[in-house]
Amino acid sequence: METKIFIILLLPLIVSADQGQLFTLIKKKLHLESKLESKPNLRETDGGSSWLPVPELEPKPHLGQAVDGDEGFCFFARGKIVFPGINCRSSVVVELTNESGHRSLRWRMVTKLDRSEGLRPPLMAAQQGNHKRYAFIGVNIGTAVSDMPHPTQTVVLLKSQQIRHVRLYDANQPMLFALAGTGIQVTVSIPNQQLLAIAQSNTTAANWVSRNILPFFPATNITAISVGNQVLTTTPNAATVLPSALKNIHSALISAGLDSQIKVSTSHSSAIILDSFPPSQAFFNRTWEPVIIPLLEFLRSTGSYLMLNVYPYYDYIQSNGAIPLDYALFRPLSPEKEAIDSNTLLHYTNVFDAVVDAAYFAMLSLNYTNIPIVVTESGWPSKGDSGEPDATMDNANTYNSNLIKHVLSNTGTPKHPGVATNTYIYELYNEDLKPGLTSERNWGLFDSDGRPVYELHLTDSGSVLTNDTTGKTYCVAKEGADVKMLQAALDWACGPGKVNCTMMLQGEPCYEPDTVVAHATYAFNEYYHKMARADGACDFNGVATVTTTDPSKLFNVNTQLMYDKSSRH
Repeated sequence: METKIFIILLLPLIVSADQGQLFTLIKKKLHLESKLESKPNLRETDGGSSWLPVPELEPKPHLGQAVDGDEGFCFFARGKIVFPGINCRSSVVVELTNESGHRSLRWRMVTKLDRSEGLRPPLMAAQQGNHKRYAFIGVNIGTAVSDMPHPTQTVVLLKSQQIRHVRLYDANQPMLFALAGTGIQVTVSIPNQQLLAIAQSNTTAANWVSRNILPFFPATNITAISVGNQVLTTTPNAATVLPSALKNIHSALISAGLDSQIKVSTSHSSAIILDSFPPSQAFFNRTWEPVIIPLLEFLRSTGSYLMLNVYPYYDYIQSNGAIPLDYALFRPLSPEKEAIDSNTLLHYTNVFDAVVDAAYFAMLSLNYTNIPIVVTESGWPSKGDSGEPDATMDNANTYNSNLIKHVLSNTGTPKHPGVATNTYIYELYNEDLKPGLTSERNWGLFDSDGRPVYELHLTDSGSVLTNDTTGKTYCVAKEGADVKMLQAALDWACGPGKVNCTMMLQGEPCYEPDTVVAHATYAFNEYYHKMARADGACDFNGVATVTTTDPSKLFNVNTQLMYDKSSRH
């Protein structure tokens, strides 16, 4: 009797975990009868797989968290990965059936999947086919913030905004812990000041990986390590050791068996590219070629990518009027205003694409043609000094909204149409502790309290990063709630909840009416919006509820102050 094996997949459909019902899909028939029939208890090691018998799983696992990424899905049941997508390492439940379809045995295959085994969302697969990557938008998370939110609050914000990719500027361990189990893909960075020690010692590199990667992976979905940031332009004395630092970190990942899951690269300022327009004439600064060539060779040999920081804002202000503002902001241009590369006759409608293509042409000038580019930083400041008139909320909103739509459209660049340009927006929070011009402190999408600096206007369906938390929903004290419980919840909100309750002090605008209900409503609503209106953020042990009625109409609480910052756009 013929024996067949099917992999049972959990689909990320709208199914309640309480229904006890799983949708299944046959993804692939595996012709492994000979292996299983001859020695079913033998641990197979070829191909990176192991076969072990497992007890019956009755009842079937509840459908848990479905976490998607740019490269596939990881499906969780009861906190465990049941079917991994690309970049995941865990168990696949395999069911052995006979011709009549009756189950005879269940197995667990522990494997590291090849990229070809990844499951894409059906819509993405239909749109992009099997050979194209689907572009993503991520965010950078800087920590030069005087009142930096707790990592768990940051994760709540990320999830509420459907942000699936983040880049950290160090190996922030509390943040890495908080990101565990979320499926959010994480790029961890090594600060520039650590490069010399790592470059000089394989042991130091191995210790760094042991301290900052191994304790968190795979629960925290670390997919890349950025060895330094803009080293050539900000820390040029460390430039010569950069290739060695990348190689040593990569060697440490090889020793840990993680080199295929975690890519190693280093981010560069686009300033290392000279003569960038027309893009076809671009080349890397010759001064850095002794460093850039071994870096590119490393990226090619390891299957990694060039990390590039692209800031049309700086290109615009440094052009002294040569670059039109509309061209920098992705605004529509008439055909006669489009920039044309005279060598290739390619048309450019925005600065972003021109800079990315300049990097591709610069690599081509050194005979490197198959290294993809990931834009690790791009954004626009929302506020500036008197000498920075174009650092405005309107321009920041326009640039970031158009950037997101452009990247997610998967149009690619004129040189590489249809090729994904994955991009990280700079940045999640305004970093008020940064020195320098006012603009340096105002690149964030959110203030540290979780309020949006401005509302990103997106018209695409399935929009990402729609940081509109200005909608008229409120968290208020529940009618008839016990006063002692309200007071306890109020105390928590103003204490561990980190709500700024100074506006309720005597003599301040929100002091009146001086009642527990009114003050609790103010604090609850502040916390609710601070947490980006996330599920469970308006409960407070059952004494709070969400409403669409303005609390000022219920309790005469001054809510205008709550929304002043949110309505600045």
